[in-house]
Amino acid sequence: MAVVAGADFGTLSVRVTLLDSERGRLGTAVAEYPLHRRREDPDFATQSHADQMNALVKATRGVLEQTGVRGEDVLALALDTTGSSVVMVDDALEPLDDYYLWCDHRAHREAQQITAKAHERKLEAIDWCGGVYSHEWGWAKLLHWLRHADDAKRSRFATALEHCDMVAATLTGVRRPAELKRSVCAMGHKWMWNPKWGGLPPEDFLVAVDPLLKGIREKIGGEYLTSDHIYGGLSEAWAAKMGLAAGIPIPVGAFDAHWDALGAGCREGDVVNVVGTSTCIIAMAHESELVPGVCGVVPGSVNPALTGIEAGLSAVGDIFESIARRAGKTVKDLAQGLESYKPGQTGLLRMSWDNGDRTVLVNPELGGVTLGWNLVHTAQDELFAAIEGTAFHTRIILERMAEHSVPVERVINGGGIPQNNAMLNQVYANVLNKPVLVPDGTPTSLGSAIVAFVAAGVFPTIEAAQKKLCLPFRTFSPDPEGVERYEPLYRLYRKLYFALGSRDANAVALGDVLPLLREIAQQARG
Repeated sequence: MAVVAGADFGTLSVRVTLLDSERGRLGTAVAEYPLHRRREDPDFATQSHADQMNALVKATRGVLEQTGVRGEDVLALALDTTGSSVVMVDDALEPLDDYYLWCDHRAHREAQQITAKAHERKLEAIDWCGGVYSHEWGWAKLLHWLRHADDAKRSRFATALEHCDMVAATLTGVRRPAELKRSVCAMGHKWMWNPKWGGLPPEDFLVAVDPLLKGIREKIGGEYLTSDHIYGGLSEAWAAKMGLAAGIPIPVGAFDAHWDALGAGCREGDVVNVVGTSTCIIAMAHESELVPGVCGVVPGSVNPALTGIEAGLSAVGDIFESIARRAGKTVKDLAQGLESYKPGQTGLLRMSWDNGDRTVLVNPELGGVTLGWNLVHTAQDELFAAIEGTAFHTRIILERMAEHSVPVERVINGGGIPQNNAMLNQVYANVLNKPVLVPDGTPTSLGSAIVAFVAAGVFPTIEAAQKKLCLPFRTFSPDPEGVERYEPLYRLYRKLYFALGSRDANAVALGDVLPLLREIAQQARG
Protein backbone atom coordinates (compact mmCIF):
# COMPACT_ATOMS: atom_id res chain seq x y z
CA MET A 1 0.00 0.00 0.00
CA ALA A 2 1.13 3.55 -0.77
CA VAL A 3 -0.40 6.96 0.02
CA VAL A 4 -0.19 10.12 -2.11
CA ALA A 5 -1.80 13.56 -1.99
CA GLY A 6 -3.71 15.24 -4.80
CA ALA A 7 -4.46 18.96 -4.62
CA ASP A 8 -7.13 20.59 -6.77
CA PHE A 9 -7.32 24.41 -6.82
CA GLY A 10 -10.80 25.53 -7.84
CA THR A 11 -12.33 28.98 -8.25
CA LEU A 12 -13.19 29.40 -4.59
CA SER A 13 -11.28 26.71 -2.69
CA VAL A 14 -8.54 24.11 -2.71
CA ARG A 15 -9.33 20.45 -2.12
CA VAL A 16 -6.61 18.08 -0.88
CA THR A 17 -7.27 14.35 -1.04
CA LEU A 18 -5.23 11.43 0.31
CA LEU A 19 -5.48 8.21 -1.66
CA ASP A 20 -4.21 4.74 -0.85
CA SER A 21 -3.13 2.56 -3.77
CA GLU A 22 -5.27 -0.32 -2.44
CA ARG A 23 -8.07 1.29 -0.43
CA GLY A 24 -8.66 4.31 -2.65
CA ARG A 25 -9.80 7.64 -1.19
CA LEU A 26 -8.92 7.99 2.49
CA GLY A 27 -10.22 11.50 3.03
CA THR A 28 -10.55 15.01 1.65
CA ALA A 29 -10.23 18.45 3.23
CA VAL A 30 -11.25 21.78 1.70
CA ALA A 31 -10.07 25.30 2.49
CA GLU A 32 -11.57 28.42 0.91
CA TYR A 33 -10.02 31.66 -0.37
CA PRO A 34 -11.71 34.88 -1.51
CA LEU A 35 -12.48 35.80 -5.10
CA HIS A 36 -12.16 39.55 -5.65
CA ARG A 37 -14.85 41.09 -7.86
CA ARG A 38 -15.87 44.69 -8.55
CA ARG A 39 -19.48 45.67 -8.98
CA GLU A 40 -18.50 48.56 -11.25
CA ASP A 41 -16.48 46.17 -13.47
CA PRO A 42 -18.16 42.79 -13.99
CA ASP A 43 -15.16 41.58 -16.02
CA PHE A 44 -12.81 41.87 -13.00
CA ALA A 45 -11.89 38.65 -11.14
CA THR A 46 -8.64 38.24 -9.19
CA GLN A 47 -7.16 36.12 -6.43
CA SER A 48 -4.20 36.33 -4.07
CA HIS A 49 -1.34 33.81 -4.35
CA ALA A 50 -0.74 34.11 -0.59
CA ASP A 51 -4.39 33.34 0.17
CA GLN A 52 -4.22 30.25 -2.00
CA MET A 53 -1.00 28.95 -0.45
CA ASN A 54 -2.36 29.49 3.06
CA ALA A 55 -5.44 27.52 2.08
CA LEU A 56 -3.28 24.70 0.70
CA VAL A 57 -1.47 24.44 4.04
CA LYS A 58 -4.77 24.43 5.93
CA ALA A 59 -6.36 21.76 3.70
CA THR A 60 -3.26 19.53 3.78
CA ARG A 61 -3.01 19.60 7.54
CA GLY A 62 -6.76 19.12 7.75
CA VAL A 63 -6.78 15.93 5.69
CA LEU A 64 -3.80 14.51 7.61
CA GLU A 65 -5.63 15.10 10.89
CA GLN A 66 -8.90 13.76 9.50
CA THR A 67 -7.39 10.50 8.24
CA GLY A 68 -4.71 9.91 10.84
CA VAL A 69 -2.12 9.47 8.08
CA ARG A 70 1.39 10.53 9.08
CA GLY A 71 2.83 13.22 6.86
CA GLU A 72 6.06 11.29 6.38
CA ASP A 73 4.05 8.42 4.84
CA VAL A 74 2.80 10.55 1.92
CA LEU A 75 4.98 9.62 -1.06
CA ALA A 76 4.14 12.37 -3.58
CA LEU A 77 2.03 15.48 -4.10
CA ALA A 78 0.49 16.53 -7.44
CA LEU A 79 -1.57 19.64 -8.09
CA ASP A 80 -3.93 21.02 -10.68
CA THR A 81 -5.38 24.52 -10.86
CA THR A 82 -7.77 26.77 -12.72
CA GLY A 83 -6.57 28.29 -15.98
CA SER A 84 -5.79 30.43 -17.68
CA SER A 85 -5.09 32.11 -14.31
CA VAL A 86 -2.02 34.29 -14.71
CA VAL A 87 0.25 36.08 -12.25
CA MET A 88 3.00 38.56 -13.12
CA VAL A 89 6.15 38.25 -10.98
CA ASP A 90 9.52 39.92 -10.42
CA ASP A 91 12.94 38.30 -10.74
CA ALA A 92 12.53 36.63 -7.31
CA LEU A 93 9.17 35.19 -8.44
CA GLU A 94 7.28 37.47 -6.05
CA PRO A 95 3.83 38.47 -7.37
CA LEU A 96 3.53 42.01 -8.69
CA ASP A 97 -0.27 41.77 -8.53
CA ASP A 98 -2.96 39.21 -7.85
CA TYR A 99 -3.79 36.49 -10.36
CA TYR A 100 -5.92 37.39 -13.36
CA LEU A 101 -8.30 34.50 -12.67
CA TRP A 102 -9.63 32.34 -15.50
CA CYS A 103 -12.99 34.16 -15.29
CA ASP A 104 -11.42 37.64 -15.49
CA HIS A 105 -12.59 38.96 -18.86
CA ARG A 106 -10.95 42.39 -18.92
CA ALA A 107 -8.66 41.38 -21.79
CA HIS A 108 -11.33 41.05 -24.48
CA ARG A 109 -9.92 43.95 -26.55
CA GLU A 110 -6.43 42.47 -26.37
CA ALA A 111 -7.75 39.07 -27.45
CA GLN A 112 -9.49 40.59 -30.46
CA GLN A 113 -6.28 42.34 -31.48
CA ILE A 114 -4.25 39.14 -31.14
CA THR A 115 -6.83 37.28 -33.24
CA ALA A 116 -6.90 39.92 -35.97
CA LYS A 117 -3.11 40.18 -36.20
CA ALA A 118 -2.74 36.39 -36.23
CA HIS A 119 -5.07 36.08 -39.22
CA GLU A 120 -3.44 39.04 -40.96
CA ARG A 121 -0.04 37.35 -40.64
CA LYS A 122 -1.40 33.85 -41.27
CA LEU A 123 -0.02 32.63 -37.94
CA GLU A 124 -0.47 28.85 -37.82
CA ALA A 125 -0.97 28.88 -34.06
CA ILE A 126 -4.34 30.64 -34.32
CA ASP A 127 -5.76 27.75 -36.34
CA TRP A 128 -4.78 25.28 -33.63
CA CYS A 129 -6.71 27.17 -30.94
CA GLY A 130 -9.94 27.28 -32.90
CA GLY A 131 -9.33 30.33 -35.07
CA VAL A 132 -10.05 32.82 -32.27
CA TYR A 133 -7.77 33.81 -29.40
CA SER A 134 -9.78 34.07 -26.17
CA HIS A 135 -9.96 36.85 -23.61
CA GLU A 136 -9.60 34.09 -21.00
CA TRP A 137 -6.06 33.18 -22.14
CA GLY A 138 -2.53 34.09 -21.16
CA TRP A 139 -1.18 36.44 -23.83
CA ALA A 140 -4.31 38.60 -23.71
CA LYS A 141 -4.15 38.89 -19.91
CA LEU A 142 -0.44 39.65 -19.93
CA LEU A 143 -0.91 42.38 -22.55
CA HIS A 144 -3.81 43.88 -20.58
CA TRP A 145 -1.60 43.98 -17.48
CA LEU A 146 1.28 45.60 -19.37
CA ARG A 147 -1.06 48.28 -20.67
CA HIS A 148 -2.52 49.09 -17.27
CA ALA A 149 0.36 48.56 -14.82
CA ASP A 150 2.34 51.59 -13.72
CA ASP A 151 5.92 52.13 -14.89
CA ALA A 152 7.40 50.90 -11.60
CA LYS A 153 5.64 47.54 -11.85
CA ARG A 154 6.43 47.14 -15.53
CA SER A 155 10.10 47.78 -14.84
CA ARG A 156 10.13 44.97 -12.24
CA PHE A 157 8.33 42.46 -14.50
CA ALA A 158 10.42 39.32 -14.97
CA THR A 159 7.90 36.78 -16.26
CA ALA A 160 4.28 35.64 -16.19
CA LEU A 161 3.22 32.30 -14.75
CA GLU A 162 0.19 30.09 -15.01
CA HIS A 163 -1.30 29.19 -11.63
CA CYS A 164 -0.21 25.52 -11.76
CA ASP A 165 3.39 26.51 -12.51
CA MET A 166 3.49 29.24 -9.87
CA VAL A 167 2.29 26.89 -7.12
CA ALA A 168 4.76 24.16 -8.15
CA ALA A 169 7.63 26.67 -8.25
CA THR A 170 6.69 27.97 -4.80
CA LEU A 171 6.47 24.50 -3.25
CA THR A 172 9.76 23.33 -4.72
CA GLY A 173 11.69 26.44 -3.72
CA VAL A 174 12.35 27.80 -7.22
CA ARG A 175 13.37 31.45 -6.90
CA ARG A 176 14.68 32.41 -10.34
CA PRO A 177 12.94 32.56 -13.74
CA ALA A 178 15.78 30.54 -15.30
CA GLU A 179 14.89 27.56 -13.08
CA LEU A 180 11.21 27.46 -14.05
CA LYS A 181 9.39 24.54 -15.61
CA ARG A 182 6.16 25.12 -17.50
CA SER A 183 3.16 22.89 -18.04
CA VAL A 184 2.56 21.86 -21.63
CA CYS A 185 -1.12 21.59 -20.69
CA ALA A 186 -1.29 25.25 -19.61
CA MET A 187 1.00 26.74 -22.23
CA GLY A 188 -0.31 24.66 -25.13
CA HIS A 189 -3.98 25.40 -24.56
CA LYS A 190 -3.70 29.06 -23.48
CA TRP A 191 -0.42 30.52 -24.81
CA MET A 192 -0.28 29.14 -28.38
CA TRP A 193 2.77 27.00 -27.51
CA ASN A 194 3.44 23.95 -29.67
CA PRO A 195 6.66 22.23 -30.77
CA LYS A 196 5.14 22.12 -34.27
CA TRP A 197 6.18 25.77 -34.82
CA GLY A 198 9.07 25.98 -32.38
CA GLY A 199 7.21 26.81 -29.19
CA LEU A 200 5.67 30.22 -28.55
CA PRO A 201 4.55 32.63 -31.32
CA PRO A 202 7.51 34.49 -32.85
CA GLU A 203 8.82 37.80 -31.52
CA ASP A 204 7.92 39.76 -34.65
CA PHE A 205 4.28 38.71 -34.37
CA LEU A 206 4.06 39.70 -30.70
CA VAL A 207 5.65 43.10 -31.33
CA ALA A 208 3.25 43.65 -34.24
CA VAL A 209 0.35 43.16 -31.81
CA ASP A 210 1.82 45.75 -29.43
CA PRO A 211 5.39 47.08 -28.97
CA LEU A 212 4.90 46.53 -25.22
CA LEU A 213 5.47 42.84 -25.95
CA LYS A 214 9.00 43.45 -27.19
CA GLY A 215 11.35 41.06 -25.36
CA ILE A 216 8.50 39.35 -23.51
CA ARG A 217 8.75 36.08 -25.46
CA GLU A 218 12.26 35.51 -24.11
CA LYS A 219 10.96 36.10 -20.59
CA ILE A 220 8.33 33.34 -20.89
CA GLY A 221 11.17 30.84 -20.70
CA GLY A 222 11.98 27.62 -18.91
CA GLU A 223 11.48 23.94 -19.69
CA TYR A 224 8.13 23.03 -21.25
CA LEU A 225 7.15 19.58 -19.98
CA THR A 226 4.26 17.12 -19.81
CA SER A 227 3.06 15.82 -16.47
CA ASP A 228 5.09 12.62 -16.61
CA HIS A 229 8.06 14.81 -15.61
CA ILE A 230 8.96 15.86 -12.07
CA TYR A 231 8.93 19.59 -11.32
CA GLY A 232 11.03 19.11 -8.21
CA GLY A 233 11.00 17.99 -4.59
CA LEU A 234 8.93 19.62 -1.84
CA SER A 235 11.14 22.20 -0.12
CA GLU A 236 11.95 21.91 3.58
CA ALA A 237 10.17 25.18 4.34
CA TRP A 238 6.89 24.15 2.74
CA ALA A 239 7.17 20.59 4.02
CA ALA A 240 7.31 21.98 7.57
CA LYS A 241 4.28 24.19 6.95
CA MET A 242 2.20 21.41 5.39
CA GLY A 243 3.25 18.56 7.68
CA LEU A 244 4.73 16.48 4.85
CA ALA A 245 8.18 15.04 4.23
CA ALA A 246 10.71 17.25 2.46
CA GLY A 247 11.87 16.09 -0.95
CA ILE A 248 8.76 14.16 -2.03
CA PRO A 249 8.25 14.48 -5.81
CA ILE A 250 5.92 17.08 -7.27
CA PRO A 251 5.19 16.40 -10.96
CA VAL A 252 4.62 19.16 -13.50
CA GLY A 253 1.06 20.37 -12.99
CA ALA A 254 -1.93 20.90 -15.27
CA PHE A 255 -5.38 22.46 -15.39
CA ASP A 256 -8.09 21.11 -13.13
CA ALA A 257 -10.47 20.05 -15.88
CA HIS A 258 -7.79 18.07 -17.71
CA TRP A 259 -6.87 16.04 -14.66
CA ASP A 260 -10.52 15.80 -13.60
CA ALA A 261 -11.01 14.04 -16.94
CA LEU A 262 -8.28 11.55 -16.00
CA GLY A 263 -9.95 11.03 -12.63
CA ALA A 264 -13.27 10.42 -14.37
CA GLY A 265 -11.68 7.59 -16.34
CA CYS A 266 -11.19 9.38 -19.66
CA ARG A 267 -9.65 7.29 -22.44
CA GLU A 268 -9.44 7.73 -26.20
CA GLY A 269 -12.98 7.90 -27.58
CA ASP A 270 -14.39 9.53 -24.46
CA VAL A 271 -15.61 13.08 -24.02
CA VAL A 272 -15.66 14.30 -20.42
CA ASN A 273 -17.87 17.23 -19.51
CA VAL A 274 -16.35 18.65 -16.32
CA VAL A 275 -19.45 20.52 -15.16
CA GLY A 276 -18.90 23.11 -12.44
CA THR A 277 -19.07 26.90 -12.37
CA SER A 278 -18.23 26.58 -16.07
CA THR A 279 -17.89 23.44 -18.18
CA CYS A 280 -14.62 22.20 -19.63
CA ILE A 281 -15.02 19.55 -22.29
CA ILE A 282 -12.01 17.27 -22.61
CA ALA A 283 -11.27 14.58 -25.19
CA MET A 284 -8.16 12.68 -26.27
CA ALA A 285 -7.05 11.23 -29.59
CA HIS A 286 -3.96 9.66 -31.14
CA GLU A 287 -4.18 11.89 -34.21
CA SER A 288 -4.10 15.71 -34.20
CA GLU A 289 -6.54 17.61 -36.42
CA LEU A 290 -7.65 21.23 -36.45
CA VAL A 291 -11.10 21.79 -34.90
CA PRO A 292 -12.49 25.27 -35.72
CA GLY A 293 -13.76 27.13 -32.67
CA VAL A 294 -12.29 24.67 -30.16
CA CYS A 295 -10.00 26.00 -27.41
CA GLY A 296 -6.95 23.93 -28.22
CA VAL A 297 -5.50 20.77 -29.71
CA VAL A 298 -2.28 20.04 -27.82
CA PRO A 299 -0.08 16.91 -27.82
CA GLY A 300 0.44 15.52 -24.30
CA SER A 301 -1.76 18.01 -22.49
CA VAL A 302 -4.02 15.48 -20.70
CA ASN A 303 -2.38 12.08 -21.07
CA PRO A 304 1.25 12.59 -22.16
CA ALA A 305 0.85 9.78 -24.72
CA LEU A 306 -2.17 11.33 -26.50
CA THR A 307 -3.31 14.64 -27.98
CA GLY A 308 -5.66 16.59 -25.72
CA ILE A 309 -8.65 18.50 -27.11
CA GLU A 310 -10.32 21.16 -24.96
CA ALA A 311 -13.61 23.02 -25.41
CA GLY A 312 -16.24 24.32 -23.02
CA LEU A 313 -18.93 26.71 -21.82
CA SER A 314 -17.94 29.94 -20.06
CA ALA A 315 -20.66 29.58 -17.43
CA VAL A 316 -22.89 26.74 -16.22
CA GLY A 317 -23.11 26.53 -12.44
CA ASP A 318 -22.61 30.31 -12.38
CA ILE A 319 -25.77 30.68 -14.47
CA PHE A 320 -27.75 28.44 -12.14
CA GLU A 321 -26.45 30.41 -9.15
CA SER A 322 -27.38 33.75 -10.70
CA ILE A 323 -30.95 32.61 -11.41
CA ALA A 324 -31.36 31.39 -7.85
CA ARG A 325 -29.77 34.54 -6.41
CA ARG A 326 -32.21 36.78 -8.27
CA ALA A 327 -35.03 34.65 -6.89
CA GLY A 328 -33.69 34.96 -3.33
CA LYS A 329 -33.12 31.21 -3.05
CA THR A 330 -30.35 28.64 -3.25
CA VAL A 331 -29.98 26.48 -6.33
CA LYS A 332 -30.78 23.42 -4.22
CA ASP A 333 -34.08 24.92 -3.04
CA LEU A 334 -35.03 26.26 -6.45
CA ALA A 335 -34.33 22.87 -8.06
CA GLN A 336 -36.81 21.06 -5.81
CA GLY A 337 -39.44 19.53 -8.11
CA LEU A 338 -37.54 19.94 -11.38
CA GLU A 339 -37.36 16.16 -11.74
CA SER A 340 -41.06 16.25 -12.72
CA TYR A 341 -40.48 18.70 -15.60
CA LYS A 342 -40.83 17.33 -19.11
CA PRO A 343 -38.60 18.23 -22.08
CA GLY A 344 -39.54 21.66 -23.43
CA GLN A 345 -42.52 22.10 -21.13
CA THR A 346 -41.54 25.60 -20.01
CA GLY A 347 -41.82 27.10 -23.48
CA LEU A 348 -38.53 28.91 -22.77
CA LEU A 349 -35.35 28.69 -24.80
CA ARG A 350 -32.32 29.96 -22.91
CA MET A 351 -28.94 30.69 -24.49
CA SER A 352 -26.01 29.96 -22.14
CA TRP A 353 -24.06 33.15 -22.86
CA ASP A 354 -24.28 34.93 -19.51
CA ASN A 355 -20.47 34.99 -19.32
CA GLY A 356 -19.82 35.03 -23.08
CA ASP A 357 -19.13 32.08 -25.37
CA ARG A 358 -15.99 29.96 -24.95
CA THR A 359 -16.70 27.46 -27.74
CA VAL A 360 -17.62 27.42 -30.68
CA LEU A 361 -18.06 31.15 -31.31
CA VAL A 362 -15.36 32.30 -28.83
CA ASN A 363 -17.17 35.60 -28.32
CA PRO A 364 -16.96 37.46 -24.97
CA GLU A 365 -19.45 40.12 -26.09
CA LEU A 366 -22.48 37.85 -25.91
CA GLY A 367 -24.99 37.88 -23.06
CA GLY A 368 -27.71 35.62 -21.75
CA VAL A 369 -30.87 35.42 -23.87
CA THR A 370 -34.17 33.83 -22.87
CA LEU A 371 -37.00 33.59 -25.38
CA GLY A 372 -40.63 32.66 -24.80
CA TRP A 373 -41.47 34.47 -21.55
CA ASN A 374 -45.10 34.83 -20.47
CA LEU A 375 -46.71 36.36 -17.39
CA VAL A 376 -46.77 33.19 -15.28
CA HIS A 377 -43.24 31.90 -15.83
CA THR A 378 -41.20 31.36 -12.66
CA ALA A 379 -37.53 31.35 -11.72
CA GLN A 380 -37.80 27.56 -11.51
CA ASP A 381 -38.91 27.46 -15.14
CA GLU A 382 -35.88 29.55 -16.09
CA LEU A 383 -33.57 27.22 -14.16
CA PHE A 384 -34.87 24.20 -16.05
CA ALA A 385 -34.54 26.04 -19.36
CA ALA A 386 -30.97 26.99 -18.42
CA ILE A 387 -30.11 23.33 -17.81
CA GLU A 388 -31.59 22.46 -21.19
CA GLY A 389 -29.66 25.33 -22.79
CA THR A 390 -26.30 24.15 -21.44
CA ALA A 391 -27.08 20.68 -22.79
CA PHE A 392 -27.92 22.11 -26.24
CA HIS A 393 -24.68 24.13 -26.23
CA THR A 394 -22.73 21.00 -25.27
CA ARG A 395 -24.29 19.14 -28.21
CA ILE A 396 -23.17 21.88 -30.62
CA ILE A 397 -19.61 21.45 -29.33
CA LEU A 398 -19.62 17.64 -29.52
CA GLU A 399 -21.00 17.75 -33.05
CA ARG A 400 -18.22 20.17 -34.07
CA MET A 401 -15.59 17.84 -32.57
CA ALA A 402 -17.05 14.77 -34.26
CA GLU A 403 -17.05 16.59 -37.62
CA HIS A 404 -13.27 16.91 -37.27
CA SER A 405 -12.37 13.32 -36.42
CA VAL A 406 -12.48 13.53 -32.63
CA PRO A 407 -14.11 10.25 -31.54
CA VAL A 408 -17.17 10.65 -29.30
CA GLU A 409 -17.94 7.11 -28.20
CA ARG A 410 -18.70 7.67 -24.51
CA VAL A 411 -19.93 10.82 -22.74
CA ILE A 412 -18.87 11.16 -19.10
CA ASN A 413 -20.28 13.92 -16.90
CA GLY A 414 -17.58 14.77 -14.36
CA GLY A 415 -17.18 17.71 -12.01
CA GLY A 416 -19.22 18.55 -8.94
CA ILE A 417 -22.67 19.33 -10.34
CA PRO A 418 -23.47 15.95 -11.99
CA GLN A 419 -22.72 14.19 -8.70
CA ASN A 420 -25.75 15.83 -7.10
CA ASN A 421 -28.16 16.37 -9.97
CA ALA A 422 -29.63 13.26 -11.60
CA MET A 423 -32.14 15.41 -13.48
CA LEU A 424 -29.37 17.34 -15.24
CA ASN A 425 -27.70 14.08 -16.32
CA GLN A 426 -30.97 12.79 -17.75
CA VAL A 427 -31.55 16.01 -19.68
CA TYR A 428 -28.04 15.69 -21.15
CA ALA A 429 -28.65 12.04 -22.10
CA ASN A 430 -31.87 12.99 -23.88
CA VAL A 431 -30.42 16.04 -25.66
CA LEU A 432 -27.23 14.23 -26.75
CA ASN A 433 -29.10 10.99 -27.48
CA LYS A 434 -26.26 9.08 -25.87
CA PRO A 435 -25.83 7.30 -22.54
CA VAL A 436 -24.26 9.66 -20.02
CA LEU A 437 -21.88 8.05 -17.53
CA VAL A 438 -21.36 9.65 -14.13
CA PRO A 439 -18.64 8.51 -11.69
CA ASP A 440 -20.33 6.93 -8.66
CA GLY A 441 -18.55 9.07 -6.11
CA THR A 442 -16.46 12.22 -6.07
CA PRO A 443 -13.76 12.23 -8.76
CA THR A 444 -12.45 15.74 -7.97
CA SER A 445 -8.69 15.63 -7.15
CA LEU A 446 -8.61 11.93 -8.11
CA GLY A 447 -6.85 12.92 -11.32
CA SER A 448 -4.07 14.73 -9.46
CA ALA A 449 -3.65 11.70 -7.20
CA ILE A 450 -3.34 9.43 -10.26
CA VAL A 451 -0.49 11.61 -11.54
CA ALA A 452 1.08 11.60 -8.07
CA PHE A 453 1.03 7.78 -7.97
CA VAL A 454 2.84 7.64 -11.32
CA ALA A 455 5.36 10.24 -10.07
CA ALA A 456 6.00 8.11 -6.98
CA GLY A 457 6.56 5.01 -9.12
CA VAL A 458 3.60 3.15 -7.60
CA PHE A 459 1.95 2.67 -11.00
CA PRO A 460 3.88 2.53 -14.29
CA THR A 461 1.34 4.45 -16.37
CA ILE A 462 -1.71 6.67 -16.06
CA GLU A 463 -3.84 3.90 -17.56
CA ALA A 464 -2.70 1.42 -14.91
CA ALA A 465 -3.53 3.89 -12.14
CA GLN A 466 -6.93 4.65 -13.69
CA LYS A 467 -7.77 0.95 -13.90
CA LYS A 468 -7.11 0.55 -10.19
CA LEU A 469 -8.48 3.82 -8.81
CA CYS A 470 -11.25 5.24 -11.00
CA LEU A 471 -14.79 4.95 -9.75
CA PRO A 472 -17.55 2.81 -11.27
CA PHE A 473 -20.19 4.62 -13.34
CA ARG A 474 -23.86 5.32 -12.95
CA THR A 475 -25.50 5.31 -16.37
CA PHE A 476 -28.26 7.66 -17.54
CA SER A 477 -29.76 6.24 -20.73
CA PRO A 478 -31.64 8.43 -23.20
CA ASP A 479 -35.42 8.22 -22.98
CA PRO A 480 -36.87 7.80 -26.51
CA GLU A 481 -39.74 10.21 -25.86
CA GLY A 482 -37.40 12.81 -24.39
CA VAL A 483 -35.02 12.43 -27.33
CA GLU A 484 -37.88 12.97 -29.78
CA ARG A 485 -39.17 16.08 -27.98
CA TYR A 486 -35.74 17.67 -27.75
CA GLU A 487 -34.96 17.40 -31.46
CA PRO A 488 -37.11 20.36 -32.64
CA LEU A 489 -36.06 22.40 -29.61
CA TYR A 490 -32.40 21.74 -30.36
CA ARG A 491 -32.86 22.79 -33.98
CA LEU A 492 -34.26 26.12 -32.77
CA TYR A 493 -31.37 26.55 -30.33
CA ARG A 494 -28.78 25.78 -33.01
CA LYS A 495 -30.36 28.27 -35.42
CA LEU A 496 -30.38 31.01 -32.78
CA TYR A 497 -26.88 30.15 -31.59
CA PHE A 498 -25.30 30.95 -34.94
CA ALA A 499 -27.76 33.70 -35.93
CA LEU A 500 -27.38 35.78 -32.75
CA GLY A 501 -23.84 34.80 -31.81
CA SER A 502 -21.88 36.37 -34.64
CA ARG A 503 -21.90 39.93 -36.00
CA ASP A 504 -21.46 38.73 -39.57
CA ALA A 505 -24.04 35.93 -39.48
CA ASN A 506 -26.19 35.47 -42.57
CA ALA A 507 -29.80 36.62 -42.35
CA VAL A 508 -32.04 33.96 -40.80
CA ALA A 509 -35.83 33.90 -40.51
CA LEU A 510 -36.74 33.81 -36.82
CA GLY A 511 -40.50 34.25 -36.99
CA ASP A 512 -41.08 30.56 -36.30
CA VAL A 513 -39.18 30.48 -33.00
CA LEU A 514 -41.79 31.76 -30.55
CA PRO A 515 -44.76 29.89 -32.09
CA LEU A 516 -42.75 26.65 -32.10
CA LEU A 517 -41.74 27.14 -28.46
CA ARG A 518 -45.43 27.44 -27.53
CA GLU A 519 -46.31 24.40 -29.60
CA ILE A 520 -43.52 22.28 -28.04
CA ALA A 521 -44.59 23.35 -24.54
CA GLN A 522 -48.25 22.52 -25.21
CA GLN A 523 -47.30 19.07 -26.49
CA ALA A 524 -45.10 18.44 -23.46
CA ARG A 525 -47.87 19.43 -21.05
CA GLY A 526 -50.58 17.70 -23.08
